[in-house]
Amino acid sequence: MAAAAVLAAILALFFRAASATAATAAAEADHIGSLPGQPPVNFSMYSGYVTVDAAAGRALFYWLIEAAGVPAESAPLVLWLNGGPGCSSVGYGASEELGFFRINADGRTLYLNPYPWNKAHDSYNFLVNWLERFPQYKYRDFYITGESYAGHYVPQLSQLVYRNNKGIKKPILNFKGFMVGNAVIDDYHDFIGTFEYMWTHGLISDETYEKLRLACQFEVSEHASKECNKIFDIAEAEEGNIDAYSIYTPTCKKTSLHKRRLIRGRMPWLPRGYDPCTEKYSTKYYNLPEVQKALHANVTGIPYPWVTCSDPVYDYWKDSPRSMLPIYRELIAAGLRIWVFSGDADSVVPLTATRYSIDALFLPTVTNWYPWYDDEEVGGWCQVYKGLTLVTIRGAGHEVPLHRPRQGLKLFEHFLRDEPMPKPIDSIQSF
Repeated sequence: MAAAAVLAAILALFFRAASATAATAAAEADHIGSLPGQPPVNFSMYSGYVTVDAAAGRALFYWLIEAAGVPAESAPLVLWLNGGPGCSSVGYGASEELGFFRINADGRTLYLNPYPWNKAHDSYNFLVNWLERFPQYKYRDFYITGESYAGHYVPQLSQLVYRNNKGIKKPILNFKGFMVGNAVIDDYHDFIGTFEYMWTHGLISDETYEKLRLACQFEVSEHASKECNKIFDIAEAEEGNIDAYSIYTPTCKKTSLHKRRLIRGRMPWLPRGYDPCTEKYSTKYYNLPEVQKALHANVTGIPYPWVTCSDPVYDYWKDSPRSMLPIYRELIAAGLRIWVFSGDADSVVPLTATRYSIDALFLPTVTNWYPWYDDEEVGGWCQVYKGLTLVTIRGAGHEVPLHRPRQGLKLFEHFLRDEPMPKPIDSIQSF
């Protein structure tokens, strides 16, 4: 199975798609000759802005990376969203996780990712308008994917696309389903599962665990009360200097190259060359004027620097419904493909939270919990429900393709094929 390519839009959008065979004049204007510091590649890239509300002056930025060596008519179109709220799908998804390039420590040059995935109303308007710029992608199988707070964006946009497609025989957005990872799904169950994970993994004290349960259990995740935030501060202090998004990997400021090599010897699941400082490199690289020019970005000359996550967006975010479960129920009933994945070393949106949220759907089990395999080793675990598949990735943190890139790619391939994660008979019988 050939993996699809990548299209990204800052704030909400990041796609993968098949090779283009035709393009409009607007699309050609968005073509990227090459990026500064880029190694040679055998695919094309496009980036730029698509207007979603001319009266309000709103536009969304996208980055399309076409699939390498895939017939134009055979590969699907996949949208990727990062979370936050207010975090960039370019800074994270494209540069740290599933994009074709990673950024070197100098913040000026790129190297190839060995496991790239290309081998709500504004977002919907973007999709429709973007297809006018790239009409060759109309009617292609279309999926929406993302992680973290995109656990809200992805189901919400999926619901909007599904409802707008109703009654249309051949919709231009041929929507097939969605996949989310370490996703914020339901505040009540997310809080219960997060506190439990922190406590059972020895990150917080018994006293703090009980206080969190009492103060925060019925809060809204993005706008918790002062009392809840106060207890969270205590919990953070008790955790110490760890990466809460990946509790077993080193933090950036405490990790020299020599230490990273030693740590990798004790943590063999980390990919060769894993670097916890990738966010710093992204910030440096995407603020280079020549990079912004190559990407057709910052065309209005915004004076402040680009950041991977926007504090003002986060602070003023107002959507925050408590639960996505009603949307899940609607889309499961519609027969759409829905996969949920979770890196099991994330303490911010942990596996326990995801399991509690899925349990609240009361779905019948089709295939019981089992280990799935990658290269004769357990890559994680899987359970198939009626209408939803849950996959865990062993040793991965919040950003699964960053910590476990090969396993992340295998997950993506199986999702697109709608095939259960691999379960070798001989491996199961050996226990």
